[in-house]
Amino acid sequence: MTLTTAYVCVLIAALLPYLWVAVAKASGERYDNRDPRRWQEKQQSSKSQRAYAAQLNSYEAFAPFAAGVVLAQLAGVAHSHIAALSLAFVTLRVLHGITYVAGRHYLRSLCWALGFACVVILLVQAAMHIAP
Repeated sequence: MTLTTAYVCVLIAALLPYLWVAVAKASGERYDNRDPRRWQEKQQSSKSQRAYAAQLNSYEAFAPFAAGVVLAQLAGVAHSHIAALSLAFVTLRVLHGITYVAGRHYLRSLCWALGFACVVILLVQAAMHIAP
């Protein structure tokens, strides 16, 4: 695996929030683009609400992941290691969204924790590679 793999994973992670908001809009009542935030607040569909929450969580998870990939690269962490952690992260984030929308809270939390671990490992590896 190469650094290109990790960069493609960053792109996928950047696009995931838009997947989950599309699910939220498709799962709710007739979508109103004139006032999308108020529209989401009015939704009674638990699937729409969970998909919206998955969108917000995807935004929150993106920045630390992208920073971890860049910092690990700059610190000289093996590209194959960065790519493997990036693939794991994206896979876990997709599963996180699926389990979020499905209402499987234990699996969702497990996917979140494992994805977060990937980010922490990237950041720790970066710090360890530049430590004197």
